[in-house]
Amino acid sequence: MSRTIAVIRGDGIGPEITDATLRVLDALALGLRYDFVEAGLAAQEKIGELLPQATLDAIAHHRVALKGPLTTPVAGGFSSLNVELRKRFDLYANVRPAHSFPNTKSRFPDGVDLITVRENTEGAYIGEGQQLSEDGETATLTQKVTRRGSERIVRYAFDLARNVGRKKVTVVHKANILKSTSGLFLKVAREVAAKYPDIACNEMIVDNCCMQLVMRPEQFDVIVTTNLFGDIISDLCAGLVGGLGLAPGANIGTEAAIFEAVHGSAPDIAGKGIANPCALVLGAALMLDHIGCGSEAMRVRAAVRDALEKRDRTTPDLGGSGTTTAFADALVERVRA
Repeated sequence: MSRTIAVIRGDGIGPEITDATLRVLDALALGLRYDFVEAGLAAQEKIGELLPQATLDAIAHHRVALKGPLTTPVAGGFSSLNVELRKRFDLYANVRPAHSFPNTKSRFPDGVDLITVRENTEGAYIGEGQQLSEDGETATLTQKVTRRGSERIVRYAFDLARNVGRKKVTVVHKANILKSTSGLFLKVAREVAAKYPDIACNEMIVDNCCMQLVMRPEQFDVIVTTNLFGDIISDLCAGLVGGLGLAPGANIGTEAAIFEAVHGSAPDIAGKGIANPCALVLGAALMLDHIGCGSEAMRVRAAVRDALEKRDRTTPDLGGSGTTTAFADALVERVRA
């Protein structure tokens, strides 16, 4: 195929895990091309901007980007570069699968296979209307949830469930207390669910959802929820299957999509050659699904699973003594086999 992907190598361990991921993609022999652009600290050092216009233009042009972890400086102009990218491209759907993998430090080595679909552009997480009183004693925040935003994310979750053969969508909310914002989200979710009679739907208050995830995660299939709740729940789900090192993420809109590792830039281990690339490799598999290369995405996931099962050159966080490069070698060999 002929397809160009915008690639942001990122900060900290970002360049190391991005290079490993691109090696895995190249082993598929799909003919993918890469347009390398900058963001984060790397962009600030080279260009003097955290999010250069050239980077935004490349994402808009190619419509697909693979992104390593970015660091947002405390004194930077953005509260979060990730949030800014989601807002700029209206990447309303944040999709984070959590699957059990063998030989991981997890309480659930089997039985977890769920997807969190998180609204990505509204709610408290966006940080709109933040104010601190002059005396520093009172802080306020605006939380906005719209019918449009709720409808499109719930519809996305049900369409995803239908397309990938999932049987149930769980709508997670706090409408018992947040009667306006969560109440609207739940009302709209019920309306959307009625249009998908082939997909079971249940509702769960967010605190009960967190408890149920820890006790019986196998009961979940697809979870759909608002932005802040989704941020927390998706990290909880990553903890069920071995941590953020195995947690990929997709940010999807109608005009663009950005695929990433959920974890941060880990500057404490940057340059040591021991970073685990699995999260970004699995993020690249989500990207392959998105661009119509589902069979190749399956090959990548199978390679990760087999390497973990055999503990072949895995990095220290996965219980091995391998380097990032060596682990990438193990994945490349499997993809090519």
